[in-house]
Amino acid sequence: MKNTDPKHKHTYDAQGKMTCCSQEEKINKMADKQVKKKTKKESCCSNEHDDTKAKKIVKDQHNHDEHSDDDGHDHSGGNQTTFQMFLPAVISFVLLLIAIGFDNYFPQTWFTGWVRISWYVVAYAPVGFPVIKEAFESIRKGEIFSEFLLMSIATIGAFAIGEYPEGVAVMLFYAVGEVFQTLAVQRAKNNIKLLLDQRPDTATVIKEGNTIDKKAAEIVIGEIIQLRPGEKLALDGKLLSDNASLNTAALTGESKPDTKQKGETVLAGMINLNTVVQVEVTTAYTDSKLSKILEMVQDATAKKAPTELFIRKFAKIYTPIVVFLAICICLVPMIFIENYIFNDWLYRALVFLVISCPCALVISIPLGYFGGIGAASKNGILVKGSNFLDIMASIQTVVMDKTGTLTKGVFKVQKVVAVDIPEADLIKFTAALETKSTHPVGTAIIEYAKGSEKEVTVTDVEEIAGHGLKGNVEGKEILAGNVKLMKKFNISYDAEIDNTPFTIIVIAINQKYAGYFLIADEIKEDAKTAIESLHKINIKTVMLSGDKQAVADAVAKELNIDQAYGDLLPENKVEKVEELKKQNLKIAFVGDGVNDAPVVALADAGIAMGGLGSDATIETADIVIQNDQPTKIFTAINIGKKTKQIVYQNIGLAFAVKAVVLVLGAGGLATMWEAVFADVGVALLAILNAVRIQRMKF
Repeated sequence: MKNTDPKHKHTYDAQGKMTCCSQEEKINKMADKQVKKKTKKESCCSNEHDDTKAKKIVKDQHNHDEHSDDDGHDHSGGNQTTFQMFLPAVISFVLLLIAIGFDNYFPQTWFTGWVRISWYVVAYAPVGFPVIKEAFESIRKGEIFSEFLLMSIATIGAFAIGEYPEGVAVMLFYAVGEVFQTLAVQRAKNNIKLLLDQRPDTATVIKEGNTIDKKAAEIVIGEIIQLRPGEKLALDGKLLSDNASLNTAALTGESKPDTKQKGETVLAGMINLNTVVQVEVTTAYTDSKLSKILEMVQDATAKKAPTELFIRKFAKIYTPIVVFLAICICLVPMIFIENYIFNDWLYRALVFLVISCPCALVISIPLGYFGGIGAASKNGILVKGSNFLDIMASIQTVVMDKTGTLTKGVFKVQKVVAVDIPEADLIKFTAALETKSTHPVGTAIIEYAKGSEKEVTVTDVEEIAGHGLKGNVEGKEILAGNVKLMKKFNISYDAEIDNTPFTIIVIAINQKYAGYFLIADEIKEDAKTAIESLHKINIKTVMLSGDKQAVADAVAKELNIDQAYGDLLPENKVEKVEELKKQNLKIAFVGDGVNDAPVVALADAGIAMGGLGSDATIETADIVIQNDQPTKIFTAINIGKKTKQIVYQNIGLAFAVKAVVLVLGAGGLATMWEAVFADVGVALLAILNAVRIQRMKF
């Protein structure tokens, strides 16, 4: 005798030993196992795991990834408008222009001494004081050698030797560069926000006979949800209505919609297909299957690209070195040069500091990746971390789930075979009978009939559970169902039907076989183009499916997929991907169901089809294709390659220009104006280069 612990949903035998787990728990455990593997692996590859640990599921990961705390920047911009961000620079610029005019073009007798100094200090204040404040904050946190300190020393030093205009100008252009960087980050951030979590935030709750909209997170166990056709269920529950036809493809990966009866469990993520139904909530929002998987995978994303990590580590070493070199430039010549003038060599040292500011390097790299993330979002692709753009650029094999990824997960009549009856009549009679059923397969036949079923009369309809329908249409006895229905009534039929991989509705009229309808999941329009595009760039394609091997083979043959595996349970999909990984291949897995979540977490890059896809897989995935188009897989790879190219361009530009101007500055051949270009100018050019990718067509 067995008993069940309702709290833990395990089944126990008479001795109290656990004998099995539900499919739900198997999926949860596999997701947990694979996420731990992936998190451990990524932690070993970079020491940034603790630094970039996500605090929330998606939004916080993106906000964190836009600029980590370790570079000393904050380009969030807060709630400021563009005008508010530029206002300090505008004030400083106007005051600087007036001061330069008084100094050089229309001299004023009063514009001397402390008045002149005070004027430049006021011009410096709007852009300089925030930077000085940031420098002190960084020092207080233990980050002494930040770019804020470099800019503060350089500009205050310029004031100390009487180079007031240059001191203001350097800080002004630095501030303008920071604003442009902030705007670039915000632009990427806004594009990303358009593609966030698809879970329903609210649900319709029945209370005292009335319906009210309520936040899903606030719905408690025992409340009743009303689910309209086309709506996605927000919480796990028990069906109160007599029956319901639900699209479970997002949860189970199976292409056939599921009919649930009264009292059966329905899960968050299922989509109601037909009539309005009622569901009693049995699990709190935070304890649902989806929520549990989300908790397990929330730390498996938001990783920095290796290039970005290297540049940040490099900057932490590089900055103290250039400070030491600047001190040497100022003081060492005192030993070797007879006519040593402190102010001249201090000026060279200050120029050297401005040039050596790592802002262009530290900012240009993440902005390059933001450009790629922005370009991806414009193309309906959500990328959850800059490192995944790098990974997509190096993908060698794309592994795809069938249902919902390459196929639509929607039943369509693919073929009609009529025997000893006009095809039009077979369609008309069968569709008329199916109007008395709520089964999605019947709906496909009715849609195919295009209204002809309304011309005939149907009576005495009987639904034979697990077999099909029986009824009278225009005085004829019609049987419509699977082959078991034919066998039940001892009606012989075409033996080839038994070997057909797709769903077959067999028809008999007056106890005589009259033909069949072949109904299959429809392949997406651009699926073949997607496979062809991947093959053109030498990427191998593999398809995994829970459907029969015959179904998988038929789809693979039509799309020219390299390898196809059918009859797979979730754990079998994990095994197949692990086999591929043992071949040292960079793998991207594309799926859309909860049963795909463990494989998504295991792959180098997990890609989710986000339109119909399960919320858990969307959250687990590193990349989400919002519009469900398979061709976007190729687009994501292409954007990854282009992003990496632009990042390397930015690195090359920053290093080349800085190296040249550093030498000129140390030799006294470059002024602060050249130094400003070497720092702020290069950063702005890198921004423009990064933004360029968002205007490219993919």
